[in-house]
Amino acid sequence: MKRRQFLKGASLGAGALAATVAAPAIASAQEKLKWRMVMPWPKGTPGLGTNAEQFAAIVKEMSNDRLSITVYGAGELVPPFECMDAVEQGVVEMAHGTPYYWQGKNPVLNFFTTIPFGLTAWELSAWLRFGGGQQLWEQVYTDFGVVPFYAGNSGMQAGGWFNKEINSVDDIKGVKMRYAGLGGEAMRQIGANITMLPPGEILPAMQSGAIDAAEWVGPWNDLAFGLYQVAKYYYVPAFHEPGPGLEIFVSKEKFDSLAPDLQAIIRYAAQAISENTLADFTFNNIQSYQPLIDKGVEVRQFPDDVIMALAEASKAAVEEIGNQSEINKKIHDSYMDMVRKSARYGKEFEATGLMQRAKVWGF
Repeated sequence: MKRRQFLKGASLGAGALAATVAAPAIASAQEKLKWRMVMPWPKGTPGLGTNAEQFAAIVKEMSNDRLSITVYGAGELVPPFECMDAVEQGVVEMAHGTPYYWQGKNPVLNFFTTIPFGLTAWELSAWLRFGGGQQLWEQVYTDFGVVPFYAGNSGMQAGGWFNKEINSVDDIKGVKMRYAGLGGEAMRQIGANITMLPPGEILPAMQSGAIDAAEWVGPWNDLAFGLYQVAKYYYVPAFHEPGPGLEIFVSKEKFDSLAPDLQAIIRYAAQAISENTLADFTFNNIQSYQPLIDKGVEVRQFPDDVIMALAEASKAAVEEIGNQSEINKKIHDSYMDMVRKSARYGKEFEATGLMQRAKVWGF
């Protein structure tokens, strides 16, 4: 994919040319812009594609149709895992996604999605908005010529679908599984054969036997994608995705060219959709959980020895990323400081409160 090169008129006067060089061209208040947004998931995917499309609708309404965004699902315009490249190279103006899908550019991007045993959904949002995470994120994305905006969270995810029970670390060895992010690396370290497939390819791969196990999101998406049809054992919760963040990122050149009010509309539309996305996932995961179990699914938790082995592998991977560069070290230290402070608070407030609730109501 190559960025189109447009010829500029040669009749600019010296004064106009100087002004063009001095500052980016700003779209006029009357100009109507038509942008394209690509995604790594199929259009209409619950919570993901649907909220990306809702973001586009909000921007159109708030801008009085001055900025309209056409949303493309996985493969409609670019391959699922090439969304960042498409924006970076100017093929499209923006994308909806999740940072660890582009970890090949820098593995530190995992921190802005999630890391194993890391921040929950609200803790990640708190770190980004008030703990300096957003500024670090923007610094990293400068290398790619894009501007990132937090766009929500799926909340605590599921550990995945397995066609056999996992009773020990030995049961992981040799299993062919689709596992994302650093969770996949941790699984690989303890013996699994890891592959990363786009969401739309998970079910066919399980059906064909190309993989034996897979993690996707949680009850809502897993039910919608029919994963209960190909595996009996549902492991929860996800050790590797306690609160994975979503993003909307925009070409910096295109964003800088917008009038200030359109920039603000994008910024606040992303903030609005971030709250909507988490609420959407929370409600629908709760609503979908029992119907999923009614399909004959057997819910399991990973045994303690598996969790500890995954924790050891995860810690090593996280530390390795943090030691790769100065900016990686800053991100690692900032994020892990938030994890450390959140751990005691979460244990004594959130976790204890949830246990008390279950005891009081007998659930």
